[in-house]
Amino acid sequence: MVLISIMLAMIMTVLDQTIANVALPHMAGSVSASADQISWVLTSYIIAAAIMTPTTSWLAGRFGRKRVFLVSIVGFTVASAMCGAAQNLEQIVLFRVLQGAFGAAMAPLSQAVMLDAYPIEERGPIMAIWSMGIMVAPIVGPVLGGWLTDDFSWRWVFYINLPVGVLCVLGVSTFLHENKHPSKLRFDFMGFTLLSTMLAAFQLFLDRGQNNDWFNSPEIVIEASVAAVALVLFAFHTFTVEKPFLPIELLKDRNFITATGLAMAVGLLMFSVMALLPGMTQTLLGYPVMTAGLVQAPRGVGSLISMFFAGRLVGRVDTRLLIMSGLGLFALSFLGMSHFDLQMDSFSMIWTGFVQGLGMGFIFLPMTTLAFATLAPSLRGDGTGVFTLVRNLGNAAGISIMEAVFVRNTQVVHARLTEGLTVYNPLARPSLGSQASMAALDGQVTRQASMVSYVDVFHLMFLATLAAIPLVLLLRKPKDRIADAEPMLNE
Repeated sequence: MVLISIMLAMIMTVLDQTIANVALPHMAGSVSASADQISWVLTSYIIAAAIMTPTTSWLAGRFGRKRVFLVSIVGFTVASAMCGAAQNLEQIVLFRVLQGAFGAAMAPLSQAVMLDAYPIEERGPIMAIWSMGIMVAPIVGPVLGGWLTDDFSWRWVFYINLPVGVLCVLGVSTFLHENKHPSKLRFDFMGFTLLSTMLAAFQLFLDRGQNNDWFNSPEIVIEASVAAVALVLFAFHTFTVEKPFLPIELLKDRNFITATGLAMAVGLLMFSVMALLPGMTQTLLGYPVMTAGLVQAPRGVGSLISMFFAGRLVGRVDTRLLIMSGLGLFALSFLGMSHFDLQMDSFSMIWTGFVQGLGMGFIFLPMTTLAFATLAPSLRGDGTGVFTLVRNLGNAAGISIMEAVFVRNTQVVHARLTEGLTVYNPLARPSLGSQASMAALDGQVTRQASMVSYVDVFHLMFLATLAAIPLVLLLRKPKDRIADAEPMLNE
């Protein structure tokens, strides 16, 4: 019952990272938001989770694991209900921030509970069941989100958390027992505040820069300045206090730093694709929301398959080769996506998504293993928090950056295509005779410009993936047996 209760809580949070994606175009229409503005629904959740994840260890030690778990579940469930009831973009973003903040503790706490609840000889099978259950969420998420949006409303992608949250609260409160008394642990509040300020200001800078013409806007200049000053102060604070929020010892481990940077880069690519595809499939290709969810499900299937094999190959094959193979699969999928067009069939979406999913499994599990292979056991708790924070920062930044590139490219390509649509062009002259025909022509040009922009973005991702492959060689192969990667399996 402990396993079921913990798995339900984790599935609920993982599901929320994918279930909302296919509903984004419907949300945008409901709250009158543009394509890049509605992406704030994703980035606000990710950045809030990134900020709060490193505090989990201190919160659990200070207030007790069970209490923090229950507060997280209740807060996440209530925030989900508020997201479903939101009436405008500002409310959705605010409530998604609350969702991310409350849900951040569930991933690290759930794994800690699993490791403590079972004797060491049973941990392997139990963690395998737990991990496989979590991996189902990326498969079910897009399909479930499409069905709820199509048959009910986009609001139900959030309301679906209510019954699950109630079951989690009942299960955790009944079957999970506190195994130690809370203790007063030291916490670097100044470091946490400076880091949170930097991350929040940086994400606002990325999210709002496109709409406010970047540095021509006083708001964007202020946000960039606040992020830069907070980063400098955080670095100075980290190197001058006795026990900083970010242990300096982590920076001395080359494997950890390199793997964390690679995880950030991969997260930048992976989540931005998942944010771009719903708009492309529904707006340009005319897919119903249910179909848009179905064609994205193979990505989760591919990830599930590769995770299964990667877990058995780690330790037997050079882990760096697994990571490079995963990045190669990523590059292959982006190369295929760079040939998308308005007349393509759904199979192109399916095979590129499946190959991309295969790449995920061969990247994240081996990368996590190498990140912690040479790290001292005493630093694993802090390392887990930093690894997750940086990767989530890459996820959120990637969505904002690629959405901005897409919008800017669309404007440039649209202007280029319309240059020849003048009365002096005999092919265009029949469509310039009335307002209706001109509007129809502009609609076709906009569709073509959008597809060209999507293809350009996917080609950029292809080149970025190729550039990341040589960085894997910076990782060192451990001389001894690869250390246990359990602290990060949930990621």
